[in-house]
Parts: sequence; C-alpha cells; structure tokens
Amino acid sequence: MTISSTTTAHEAPAAGANSLFERLAEVWRELEERLERVPVLSRLAEGTVTLQDYQRLLFNLRQQVVDGSPWISRAASNFDIDHFELRAAAIRHAEEEHRDYLMIERDYVAIGGSLDELRAGRKNVGSEALSGYMFHYADQPNPVGLLGAMFIIEGLGAQRAAGWAARFQEVLGLADNQVHFMTYHQTADSAHTGDLEAILTSGLIDDDAADEIVRCAQVVARLYALQLEELDR
Repeated sequence: MTISSTTTAHEAPAAGANSLFERLAEVWRELEERLERVPVLSRLAEGTVTLQDYQRLLFNLRQQVVDGSPWISRAASNFDIDHFELRAAAIRHAEEEHRDYLMIERDYVAIGGSLDELRAGRKNVGSEALSGYMFHYADQPNPVGLLGAMFIIEGLGAQRAAGWAARFQEVLGLADNQVHFMTYHQTADSAHTGDLEAILTSGLIDDDAADEIVRCAQVVARLYALQLEELDR
C-alpha cells in the first residue's frame, strides 16, 4: 500500500476515485438499513422514544467518544514522512475532537443525569469492540484504512446527528442546550467530510489503500451500529 507524497489535493482526482466512492456508498447504504432496525432509533422515528432512552444513548456514546481523540493521535504517530499529509490531517483532527466528550457530559447533566455516574460508566459491548478495533488499527504502520472509519463516523455526524437532535427535541420538548453535541456535529463533521473527500479524490490513494479504506468502513459501520444496539449491555 503506497501513497504518493508528491501529489496534492489540487491535482486531478485519481482514476479509481469514483469507484472508491461507489464502494463506500454501498457501505453507507447498508449502514442506514441497519440503523433503521436499531431499537432506540426506531422508537425515535416512531415518536415513542423516552427521555430515559435519550439519557441512555448519551451515557453510552460518551464512553466511546472519550476515546476518539486518543486513537486519532495514535494513528497520526504511526504515519511516516511519506504519508505527511495524512499525519498532518490526523493531528489537526485529534486537536479538534479532544473535547467532544465534554459536550455530551453537559447535555447529559442538562437532562438531569448525574455527572459522577456518567464518568464512572463503562463501554457497552459494541463500544468495547469499536474502540478496541480503532486502537488496534491505529497501531498499524501507516493506517490509511482509517479514512474509511472517518467516512462512517464523520458521515453520521454530518448527515444524521442534527436530524436525530431535531427529532428528540420534537418528541421530548428538549432545549437546544440539551442536544448540543448532536447539533454541533452537523457543522463540524460536514467540514471534516469535505477534508476527507479532498484526500480521497486527490490521487493519494492507490488500489490497495482503497481496499483497506472500504474494509475499514465496513467494520466500523457494523461496530458503530452494534454499540447503538447494545445500550447498557
């Protein structure tokens, strides 16, 4: 797997870029189908979701989100100089995300949750699997496949989080300061997905890297859904 350090994001997209996006689009389609079957999201869509459901969701998300910046930082440390662009992007991303879990904590307290109980919580089985996979992959030399993980995670923030927030507000009558984590990520993750698209279309990605990106996206999509399926377990 190689990435040219001389190609820039301003050059013409690689010939395989369209194929890569088509493959990632299929992973995304499968994820959306699975999310429709996740119990808490099904209740949200139906309008039967409860405040306890939302509290449980925040509780479980916080335990995984707190690991986000550390695994991104670890990935950055494993990119060599020939992958300078990806190392620099990962460093920027880690800096931007290292306080995200604090937004969840504020939302959780704003809906009546205990901060001490939240901070004493543990990951559910899906979050354990997701976090373990991310750290394992980030430890590999030049972990280019993690771009697939970012496609899934940042895509959910950019395309789904704000909609979920609006629906929670509609059904439960929540205030803006109780759904800030989700609404914030529509803007923040939209910027991140733009950065990701620039990398994927820049000519930096060869066929082997594209295979790794798609495979990582498949695994992360399944594990992210799993953590939403396994709330409290």
